[in-house]
Amino acid sequence: MVELDAVLSELGDFGRYQAFTYLLICLPVFFSAANSLTYVFTAGVPPYRCFVPDCDAGENSEFSQPWLSMAIPPLTSEGPYQPAQCSRFVRNGSGCVSGAFDTNQVENCDKWVFYPGEKTIVNEWGITCLDNQWKLSLVGTLHFAGILIGSLLCGYLADRFGRKLVLVGSLVLMSVTGVLQAVAPSYLVFQFFVLLNAVGTSGVYPLAFILGVELVGPSKREMSSMVINYFYAVGEASVGLFAWLFDDWQSLQLIVSVPPIFFIAYYWAVPESVRWLLTQKKNVKAKKIVQKVARANGVHLSQEILSTFDEGSDSDSEEQKIHTQGILQSARALLRSKRLVLRSLYLFFIWAANAFVFYGLSVNSTSLGGDKYLNFSMVCLAEIPGYSLAWLCLHKGRRPSLCGSMLLCAVTCLAAAFIPQDSHTGILILFLIGKVGITASFGIIYVYTAELYPTTMRSASVGACSMMARFGAMVAPFAPLLSIYSAPLPLLLFGSVSFVASLLSLLLPETVGTVLPDSVNQAEALCDKDQA
Repeated sequence: MVELDAVLSELGDFGRYQAFTYLLICLPVFFSAANSLTYVFTAGVPPYRCFVPDCDAGENSEFSQPWLSMAIPPLTSEGPYQPAQCSRFVRNGSGCVSGAFDTNQVENCDKWVFYPGEKTIVNEWGITCLDNQWKLSLVGTLHFAGILIGSLLCGYLADRFGRKLVLVGSLVLMSVTGVLQAVAPSYLVFQFFVLLNAVGTSGVYPLAFILGVELVGPSKREMSSMVINYFYAVGEASVGLFAWLFDDWQSLQLIVSVPPIFFIAYYWAVPESVRWLLTQKKNVKAKKIVQKVARANGVHLSQEILSTFDEGSDSDSEEQKIHTQGILQSARALLRSKRLVLRSLYLFFIWAANAFVFYGLSVNSTSLGGDKYLNFSMVCLAEIPGYSLAWLCLHKGRRPSLCGSMLLCAVTCLAAAFIPQDSHTGILILFLIGKVGITASFGIIYVYTAELYPTTMRSASVGACSMMARFGAMVAPFAPLLSIYSAPLPLLLFGSVSFVASLLSLLLPETVGTVLPDSVNQAEALCDKDQA
């Protein structure tokens, strides 16, 4: 039987070959992150106002006019005048002077004038006014629905056909459907490609993570699992930069979707996961890859290591049968355990809360005062110190780290909701600290959850929790709609949800320094050890 960690010890934990392959793997993660958040700007709302007949000059109308305050009511009663988006005063005379409009009567309009520069699907298909806002939020929800579908589909396909093949297929699907979004002839067709694009995007990060980490030795595994998240954060932040440089949604969509098609070359440039090949008993292919790595690293593998690749197993089907029976038995035992059922419910809420707040803060960042492109990019880059904080805190204790990071997010979000709304810098600073906290929480919860379940149920349990997170993410794009009624409401919601989740995390047992449980009884006993 091949012990891959022993092989990696001889190869070198992070030699030249692993470093080069790891860098290759991180590049598509950058573009998958960018594709995952373009909807924030493609479905963004540019400034617009009602078209005023006999005053505006058709398609050549200018947004700002000296007569606007006489023809259109103010958007809000506070601050400098801004024209309402969907109503105008009823005309009772001729010309564009104060006496030509009845300021006591308003009417809805069916034509609009947009502020020059920014162009989104709002301009493209006239998705204006409050009764159409759900169509814009639905873009984000469909994206996360596609992520949910793709996560289930890509996971199965990767186990069946290999990590590399499914990664390349996901990249091609992401690229093609991203381009098709840019040329979609209607809102419905656009939404169809949003869903398919998310299915492709969902397979890139997890498979790149697996391919990148599985060829790295034990001493570099934490480092490699963290650095790939840095590429993801920079990829997200780049969306803000691209949206600022290219002020129409189609150019933004193309700039993040066309380059990934060239990653099709990874089918030949990137090796398959050696661990996957070994589980499929494709030892000859695994041996060739290991020998290639050894040559690139300038290492001579011992004959003892190489000979282990020639050993096979004739009892695969029997082992699989026993493994499957073990999973079913553990599942039944878990459902009979009140302690583990409650633990699962707590984790389901914590995961959903994490995803809801994490993505909600990213989407809501464009609604803050100041430059929305800079705000968005800064909120995304806040994930880098967030993941670094998780890395540092994990060794101090899983439970206090998880609770503290979510509490940090809760306190800063609630504080941002209560300070004056014109304090743009103060709100942004608190907002960024909140994103650091929820990102750290996301980094911790993956490790923590895996340590709370028995070996036979570990993958399935983490998968179930991850699925609950997808549902939280699907609701997140609708949270900014609350700002229509009151600007602080989204922040109050994010803070409250984070606070409840932080309290629930205190009901979980501590796992730092404990042996991973192999059975349901051992998983139950974690609480007893924690109380001892």
